[in-house]
Amino acid sequence: MAGRIAHLISIGMVAVAACGCSTKPARFYTLDSTASPDGAPDAHIAVTVGPVAVPASVHHPEFVVQVASNRVELDEFNRWAAPLSDSIARVVAGDLVVLLGTSDVATSPMANFIPAYSVTINVQRFESTRNQGVLLDAVWAVHQTAGGAMRSGRTVAQEAAQGDSYDALAAAHSRALARMSGNIAAAIRAEARNNP
Repeated sequence: MAGRIAHLISIGMVAVAACGCSTKPARFYTLDSTASPDGAPDAHIAVTVGPVAVPASVHHPEFVVQVASNRVELDEFNRWAAPLSDSIARVVAGDLVVLLGTSDVATSPMANFIPAYSVTINVQRFESTRNQGVLLDAVWAVHQTAGGAMRSGRTVAQEAAQGDSYDALAAAHSRALARMSGNIAAAIRAEARNNP
């Protein structure tokens, strides 16, 4: 009887140890183009987006979450599906397709594609705070390819998270990027009017 109890206890300990060693599966998140048409006439302008620079503090596959004014944490189980610089370029390009009414928007040079404008973005802050929201602070520039004219601006966008999940943070970042894309689209339209 004592041997049987010892055997059951050892099986239980092995089961507990096995549960303790298992790891939680990682979740991967993307940013999405969320811009809506703003009512301006279609521009039919060819544009490239990139390069995009992001701060080293968030240039990680893991979600970087602000936990105090001077402290962040990397969440190894909640990760970006692609590098942030690539994702931001892709999202802004997708937003500009909608806002400018053109399909001629790319994130990298392509053969036989000559853009009228190129957009560069330097993200200064890309902050995520659970149960609160996100902050995007970015400096961007619109360069006319042929004439060399340039128009620059800064977008500071705060978006509340609609929930306390990482999904909600990713969605809030997508909305903040759509606001920046709206500013960039307006600059492209203004530049096109001034330098037809």
